[in-house]
Amino acid sequence: MNHTLPATAHPYPRLRRFTIDCAITQVFNVIIAVLVTYVVRFYGSFFVNLVMSVCIGTLAVTFIDGGRLLLWGERKPPRLPFIVLLCVSFFAAQYLGKHAAMFILDIPPEDFAAARARNMTSMLVGSTVTFAVIIWFFWNRGRMAHLEAAAEAEKARAAAVEKQAMQAQLQMLQAQIEPHMLFNTLANLQGLISIDPARAQHMLEQLIQYLRATLSSSRAERSSLAHEFSLMEAYLGLMTVRMGSRLRYTLDLPEGLRNILVPPMLLQPLVENAIKHGLEPKVDGGEVLIRAERNGDLLTLRVTDTGLGLDKCPADPNGTHVGVANVRERLHALYGDRADFRLLPNTPAGVIAQLSIPL
Repeated sequence: MNHTLPATAHPYPRLRRFTIDCAITQVFNVIIAVLVTYVVRFYGSFFVNLVMSVCIGTLAVTFIDGGRLLLWGERKPPRLPFIVLLCVSFFAAQYLGKHAAMFILDIPPEDFAAARARNMTSMLVGSTVTFAVIIWFFWNRGRMAHLEAAAEAEKARAAAVEKQAMQAQLQMLQAQIEPHMLFNTLANLQGLISIDPARAQHMLEQLIQYLRATLSSSRAERSSLAHEFSLMEAYLGLMTVRMGSRLRYTLDLPEGLRNILVPPMLLQPLVENAIKHGLEPKVDGGEVLIRAERNGDLLTLRVTDTGLGLDKCPADPNGTHVGVANVRERLHALYGDRADFRLLPNTPAGVIAQLSIPL
């Protein structure tokens, strides 16, 4: 099982969240020091009030945010326990932060007590309002994080449902290929039994061998290009039993492309159409060339035949019969607009079925 974290994941999400909240709190601490010094005019200089604010604010965020993350993580905390945490943190941060600041600044307790007595009302109002603003900010930030997490979970669920639906569609389209090819072959085999039993027997053996080879690969999501070419070679060998010298074929697969993974049974309907609609109706038959090549970031597959051609094909000159329509739908479902499929005239005769998919 692969336990590698996604590229965007953080190995310690709680620590990362706490660090960000501490950094935001320091901005509040500076604002509070400015207000206390120049609006409330409590005790002393800006530096003294800044140290006081940093000590109280840092302890407050440590108790509130650290406690919340420690107890409930990224989840939304329950209301009553969180209120208790806020109340305890308020008084603890005030008491401990004040004494920590006095220790750092070396302020005698009696001097601080005298200043607090002179500004008791302003200090209480200022502390309460400041603490309420900080609590409001982090409470809403927690709610937004919770809503964002819920939205991401819903998005992931919708993507999973869409993926399952697409996979079901692909399996349905892929499953259509096998009976389509099988029924055509059995029909040919039935006609051959009465006129040439020996060839029919040989064709049946080839068919069994081919079906054994395709049984597992046709159910897979991906197949190597080398395997797909070997299947097409087996299929063309099967067709050669029936057509004899009227069918000639060539497979051109560069060594560097053999291990590339492609959707299984993608070439099957194209090769079958080339024989059924191009070479079989032609008296002297012809040749099928299957070629793979790389063009930048695209893999191009071509099935070229020297058969009757698009203009003389009575079945479907626009390529909308089952096999070609299946290829179009599968490519669109898998790659969208990044894939391309087209039927082109071959010179001097025949058809080129060409598809391009991203590597």
